[in-house]
Amino acid sequence: MFEIAHADERELLMQVASGDEHAFRQLFTMHHQQLGVHMLRITNSIELAEEVVQDVFLKIWFTRESLVRVDNFKAYLFVISKNHALNCLKKLAKERAVIKQLEEAGTGNLHAEIAGTNMYYNLLDEAIDQLPPQQQKVYLLSRHGRLKYAEIADQMELSRETVKKYLQIATLSITEYVHEHLEVIALLLIALKSFFIFFKN
Repeated sequence: MFEIAHADERELLMQVASGDEHAFRQLFTMHHQQLGVHMLRITNSIELAEEVVQDVFLKIWFTRESLVRVDNFKAYLFVISKNHALNCLKKLAKERAVIKQLEEAGTGNLHAEIAGTNMYYNLLDEAIDQLPPQQQKVYLLSRHGRLKYAEIADQMELSRETVKKYLQIATLSITEYVHEHLEVIALLLIALKSFFIFFKN
């Protein structure tokens, strides 16, 4: 029975990989409810769970040719969904932390509106680009590569204390750069809001 079911699943995956939309809808129908429940347990949010399921199945469709290499679709589906859900939660936590920092700094609701938007992440990228090469590499290895001080020190042939110092300086520089430019953007938003309020009146 298992071998028959496995063969049927393989055939369905091959059909999806070849671009069969009906087969893709069938695949979605077979798995989306169970996946949604699993994502709800991880995210504790109906909205986020729905978003993860939609994103994952869209990704599966857009990269459908790779399904020919998938032997156990359910395991594959749950692994990529869990990873995506965790990434979404990390991003959400980062956005909340940024908003909290801005509120504590007394920068108001306009900064909260900016945080988490493309505008904010563009600022963050600009701030990282402004760093000296060594500080930039340490920061990226730590924040993006998730490496520990000792691992970065070994990779860059630096002392652990130097890595720690570079990371502290880089973090401070990025924070100051973003904060300074958020002030400018906030003023622009105030001007825009006033402009459109004028026309509404």
